[in-house]
Order: sequence, then C-alpha cells, then structure tokens
Amino acid sequence: MSEHAGPAATTAQATEKATTFDVVVVGAGPAGSAAALELARRGHHVALVERGAFPGAKNVYGGVIYGRILDELIPNWWEEAPIERWVTRRQTMLMTPTQSLTVDFRTENWGKPPYNGATAHRAKFDAWLASKAEEAGAELITSTVVTGLLTENGRIVGVRTDRPDGDLRARIVIACDGVNSFLAKQAGMYPDGQVHHTTLGVKETLALPRETIEERFGVSGTDGVDIELVGGTRGIAGGGFLYTNLDSVSVGVVLSLTELGKAKVRPEELIADLKRHPAIAPLVKGGELIEYAAHLIPEGGYNTMPKLTGDGILVTGDAAAMCLAAGIWLEGVNFAIGSGMYAGRAAAEALSKNTTDLSGYERMLHESFVLADHRKLKGAPELLLGDRVQNKYPAMICDLVENLFQVTNPAPKPGLRKLFRRGAKQHGIRLRDLAKDAITGFRAYG
Repeated sequence: MSEHAGPAATTAQATEKATTFDVVVVGAGPAGSAAALELARRGHHVALVERGAFPGAKNVYGGVIYGRILDELIPNWWEEAPIERWVTRRQTMLMTPTQSLTVDFRTENWGKPPYNGATAHRAKFDAWLASKAEEAGAELITSTVVTGLLTENGRIVGVRTDRPDGDLRARIVIACDGVNSFLAKQAGMYPDGQVHHTTLGVKETLALPRETIEERFGVSGTDGVDIELVGGTRGIAGGGFLYTNLDSVSVGVVLSLTELGKAKVRPEELIADLKRHPAIAPLVKGGELIEYAAHLIPEGGYNTMPKLTGDGILVTGDAAAMCLAAGIWLEGVNFAIGSGMYAGRAAAEALSKNTTDLSGYERMLHESFVLADHRKLKGAPELLLGDRVQNKYPAMICDLVENLFQVTNPAPKPGLRKLFRRGAKQHGIRLRDLAKDAITGFRAYG
C-alpha cells in the first residue's frame, strides 16, 4: 500500500515501467479503486491516477458508508476496514428555529456482522480501498492531475497529465473524477444545467472525548449515531447532518448551490445556527474544531445523469451523478463502489473479447441496485427540495405536535382534525398540494 509518505516513489516507479495500460482509471475514490481492483484481479494492466498526495487526500465525507456492495469485492471487509463507529441508532429530525421533532430508531442488529452502515474518515477509508487495488496489481500514480483526454480518430485512447512525461495511453479510460467531471464534459457526455442539481456540503468536525460522545448520544463501544436534519437552513433548500465518529462528531449542512448564492448567506453561519439550536447545542457543546471542509454533491438523481458510456470511456460514481439523496435514503459511497465495480467488470469483459463495445457497463448497472434504486426514486429529489417539504411541512408538523401535547384547560382540547386544518392554513399549505405531494411520495417510495 502506498502510505502518505510514498506517492513520489510510486509515481517514479510507474513512470519508469510504462505509460501504456489496458485501462486508466482517473480518481482513486471508492469508484476508482473498485474499478481498478476488479481489473487488476483479472490480470489487466491498470493505472489508478490520483491528484492528491494519497487516495482520500482530496475527499470530504459527511455521511454513512453502507457496505453491502463491498461483500462482493472484499469478503469480511468489516474486519479490516478503517471504520469509526457502526451506526446502530438513526434519527430524522424536523426543525424550525425553535422546535424539533425526532424520529429515533435503534437496533442491536446493526452493531454486529455483517453490519448495516458505518461512519468513517474518507482519508483513511479511501486509502484502505486503494491499497486493495494495489495489492491486486494496479499501479497507483499519485500527485498527478489528469489535464485532458487523448483521442485518435474520435476514439478516446488515454489521458494527458501534468507529469513531466505526459500522456498515459490506454484502450479504455474510466472517469471517476468526481462531481462536475471535466473528463465527461470533454467527452461531450454531460447535460447542461447541472448546477441546478448540485448542492454544497459544508462540514465541521469537532473533537470530543470518546466517553462524552457515548454519554450524550446514548451509545457505547463502537456503536454510533447518524442524525439527518430537515429544516434549519433559513429556508435554503437542503438539510443538515450530525454523526458520531470515535472521538469526534461531524456537523454540517447541505445546501442548494443556486439558492445559497441568491440568499447571500455564508454556510458557516448556517452551521453556527445548527450548533446553537436547542436540540443540537447539548450534543456538540465544548467540541473543538479540528476540520472544516466543503464539497459539491450531485443530488439531481437519475434524470440528471450524464451519458455513462462513450467511445473508449466509462463514467462512474459522483462523476455520473450517482448520489442518492432521497430523504430517508441518503447514500453515495455504495453507489460509487458499485458503479466502479461494474465499470471494471465491463472493461475487463471488453478487453477479453477484444472489442470496443462497452455497453456491458450499462447492462450491469440496470440489472443491479445502482440504476434500479435511482430509477425507482427519480422523482424524489424534486419533491424533497421543494419549498413545502423543506420549510412548510417541518413547521406545520412541529406546530401540530406542540399543540397536540399542550394542555389548554380550562379551554377544551381541540381535536386532531381541527389542529391539522389550522396548522395547514397557518403555514399556507393547501390540502390539494398536500395530497399531490403524498401521491408523488407514494409513487417515489412505494
């Protein structure tokens, strides 16, 4: 494995050996490492190119890793993966500036093999997964920026880099270069208007003693908590999150890029709002800021994906907009790993048949959870990022619950139907819009 001190030696070695590969994989995130691992195991000469000093150096993480797809790549991966905590308690919190309503679920089943989800630091997790590709025979080339595609007669035959010796030639290029993929753009595979489907995730990591985290969040050992927040972003479409690491917590917001620009509010102000909220403040009190990071996230889903295959190129992970932001399901790393794995298999299949036909990639994606889940939930992003779900429903539901539990005597108790109608009217929600959203939600999630 190339540790942090080793990228220069790794790069020099790759330069001396060769600049022609069967496949060049651009980006050593989860998608890229999964693709390189699949190809290397099948005996193909594959380069895994990473612009950072080590895999994970340029990545930011603000969610949970769901590892079932890893079962296919690395059996019993949980015994060695650099996991912080296994998520055994999951909450969804609706917020207004002064209220909160939490759905709180916990289970012991998620705290034992094969587990369900885990928090992890991407710098460690990505480096670990890339090391598996290296062990299988992939050449990891770090501190190298891919500056463009090489083409011959209209077909992609490699990439240009900022290395002194320049080009890396290959029969197939797999673009795993993250959101807003410039390789996919250069290949003419990206649709216009992606900025409207992109959010900005901003995260603070706060150091807290391990025993303090376990006491505040009601967990022990390596059990952890993931809290997804709806509301609390001053009306800007998006949401927030708070999750536990071993001896730190990560708190942050995910915001519509276009609405953030119009609101002229800095993301750190919104994180400060969250940390002051009465439901969050006791959980993060005294935390020492040890990391501040930001990252663009493709949240448009199935309807905003670019072309996935081109003449000599495959697109995966965030570069293919394969982040699932569907409210109760917030997933990304598993889709990146899955798409990378299938890209690797499809490339290996094409190489073994000595064909330029890469359509096997889309076939595998459609037959797997990767596109099946995105296809099923293609209506969710538009519903979830709408004003009613983002702002009006959280406020109406919080008011409804507050009034439901409030003792009003000597006045008689109002009925639930009356409270509901009063709340809907107060927050400007028409019943027909509520019904329309319910039908849309049922179709998306049903």
